[in-house]
Amino acid sequence: MKAKISLNTNDFEVDFSEGNDISIPLNFNGEQPNTYGVDRAISSPYQDGQFIGDTRKGGPCNFETYSFTPHCNGTHTECIGHITDERISVLSSLKDEMIPSTLVSITPKNTTENYTPKLNKEDLVITKQDLETQLSGVNSEFLKGIIIRTNPNSEKKKSRDYMQETPSFFSIEAMEYLVSLGVQHLLVDTPSVDRLFDDGHLSAHNIFWETKGKDLNPNTQNKTITEMIFVPDSLEDGAYLLNLQIPAFVSDAAPSRPILYKINEL
Repeated sequence: MKAKISLNTNDFEVDFSEGNDISIPLNFNGEQPNTYGVDRAISSPYQDGQFIGDTRKGGPCNFETYSFTPHCNGTHTECIGHITDERISVLSSLKDEMIPSTLVSITPKNTTENYTPKLNKEDLVITKQDLETQLSGVNSEFLKGIIIRTNPNSEKKKSRDYMQETPSFFSIEAMEYLVSLGVQHLLVDTPSVDRLFDDGHLSAHNIFWETKGKDLNPNTQNKTITEMIFVPDSLEDGAYLLNLQIPAFVSDAAPSRPILYKINEL
């Protein structure tokens, strides 16, 4: 199904039958990524007296209970409520349905750029320098969403234990640069935009949402961060239309399914 869309004075074509899912499927009781060593995502048949929700065990239907931690068990989208005292939900924050976006590939590296707390010599960082190189000349219409694929881009990201393999994160300058571009929706294939153990500073999160302490900034309430995506190498860097799908969870974060549609200028 092809459609023509207009962004300001430019017309584009998009094929909605050719969506590219960049989420990591949450395989309950199977292989899955994990952060902070939390309990694995599991499903189990509901049981009450003689009733069991498993047809293989004599039940009339399959009727399961799920247990998982969205921030740590797979692809998820979070809102400003992740870091504020005020309980803001991702359901109320995500207002955009179709988001003009740009996919870029970045190789994290050692850097002289800054972070709080100070960088360790082994830290691999997504830098402002590399973001500027990749985003130079990009149509400003396609800066509303930024999708970052980090290299090397192994399929192991779909089941990686991040307590065993330390992930990269954003320098202060890199996140300030994205904010200066007006990015509203940031998607990354790492488990956090911050260092996993950062003494609770959450520097990159606070820069993105322009917050101080744990106070709500109403001006950035509709911005989102999506973490633990996986972008296959078959998708080229460039312009896309992003459909960021979440369930109707009244919570600071929810599992998500970002879909990318290639877009062509007419």
